[in-house]
Amino acid sequence: MLQDIAAQTHLFRPGIAGFVLGASLIIAIGAQNAFILRQGLLRSHVFILCLICALSDALLIVAGVAGLGTLIAKSPKLITVVTIGGAAFLLFYAVIAFRRAMKPAGLEAASNSSGGLAAAVSTCLALTFLNPHVYLDTVVLLGSLSAQYQGQGRIAYGVGAVIASFVWFFGLGYGARLLQPVFAKPSAWRVLDVIIGLVMAALAVSLLAKL
Repeated sequence: MLQDIAAQTHLFRPGIAGFVLGASLIIAIGAQNAFILRQGLLRSHVFILCLICALSDALLIVAGVAGLGTLIAKSPKLITVVTIGGAAFLLFYAVIAFRRAMKPAGLEAASNSSGGLAAAVSTCLALTFLNPHVYLDTVVLLGSLSAQYQGQGRIAYGVGAVIASFVWFFGLGYGARLLQPVFAKPSAWRVLDVIIGLVMAALAVSLLAKL
């Protein structure tokens, strides 16, 4: 009995460490979060988009914990190619957000023009896999830090980080609807889209500055 408790405690610590670190990286304002927040406000394809983000993070976290992070860190050319592609897409999305801000609509009107599932999924996937920060955070950083644990401890660390991703994205997607009374006004959408555009543009510039 005591041995079982000791074993659970031994796995609990790396699991919490993975959860806390994963949450601290995911919660920062970024491309995925801005997109999920907007879709959550529109109540447009929320479940599938949150699931895609969480599963994508889980895939990258598992890859990092399994050792892929070390391999990617040793390939500067690959990082450069991904960085340029990601920056270009982020700038493109920033332009779209600024164009929306020029002609904002209330929540009801915006819901009617929120776009189809295919377009939302493709945008979600692009914001996930064309963003180098995703790889640096999940594969490289989380993956490299998992090296301090061995065996089941490393697995618990990875599971903790994956759980943090699921909790955050579904909490953001479904919690966004609490702000719907605010976003019934077109002016609120203008502010949100300007912020989204600025975040995307800032991320793109920060990526290019590192080349």
